[in-house]
Amino acid sequence: MTTVRPPFDPELGALLAGLPPVPALDRDMLAQIRPYSHVPVEPLLEGRTVERREVTVPASDGTPLPLSIFSPAAADRVPGAPCVYWLHGGGMVMGDRFSQLDIPLEWLDRFGAVVVTIDYRLAPEVTGTTLVDDGYQGLRWIAANAAELGIDPARIVVAGISAGGGLAAGLTLMARDQGTPEIAAQLLICPMLDHRNATTSSEQFAGGPGVWSREMNAFGWESVLGDNPGRAVSGYASPAVADDLSNLPPTYVDAGTAEVFRDEDVEYASRIWAAGGRADLHVWAGGFHGFDALFPQAGLSEAARRTRTEWLARTLETGR
Repeated sequence: MTTVRPPFDPELGALLAGLPPVPALDRDMLAQIRPYSHVPVEPLLEGRTVERREVTVPASDGTPLPLSIFSPAAADRVPGAPCVYWLHGGGMVMGDRFSQLDIPLEWLDRFGAVVVTIDYRLAPEVTGTTLVDDGYQGLRWIAANAAELGIDPARIVVAGISAGGGLAAGLTLMARDQGTPEIAAQLLICPMLDHRNATTSSEQFAGGPGVWSREMNAFGWESVLGDNPGRAVSGYASPAVADDLSNLPPTYVDAGTAEVFRDEDVEYASRIWAAGGRADLHVWAGGFHGFDALFPQAGLSEAARRTRTEWLARTLETGR
């Protein structure tokens, strides 16, 4: 029986149709497209009065991890600013710390937030929980250097998109279990949460169309975890299999109806509610994976970004 797919938003569908077809993803293709997943940050900073600083933080094994710190210019800073810790997308296998950075830079503009973004190491060069732990080491550095950064350590928000959303969820679980650092909120944009890749929405988008297919998702997870179906998988690496979703900070989850991650994202929010937690869930009709990052000026994208920012404003204001 043919699987029926939800339709794309008409405006977004027309924009997507204008892009080249997405190639099948394997190790050979990954080597070819990785260079194109690195984006220059300078165009994003044009017209903004932003100060930038680069540091390195040691991973658990001592490997230096680059962090970029973006702060409002000195004249515009306020004491005790919020901090947004950004984890980029790219299927766990590509991208860099500047990918999709326009999203958190909007929060720098709106809230005076300090934005910190990390180059966590990518699969398949590293595997298992290494990617999450790299992100966690960056979070620990932020908390330890809050005074120097000019941020309120009680207002650190962890945010990420796609693979970065999954890593943000994983390191939030890790921080909860370790008892530090405190996270004020987690903001998960179309997060990649479940290595099992077996939901209805995953099956609906086998073979495309869209930006990220079921087959591409399988390649991303196999790169992180290997393809042994009997292998035990940590809930830090694949948050959907975490046993306990209690005692998490306020959480925002969003996704499109026309994407692989729709059902796992809905289930994650539902499990937070079942554990007595607070989660806001938004599923945008007609949105494909990463629609508002790829086409930010589309009507649905503007609505998604505005809703997300309004949630963050309320959360930062009330602290809950």
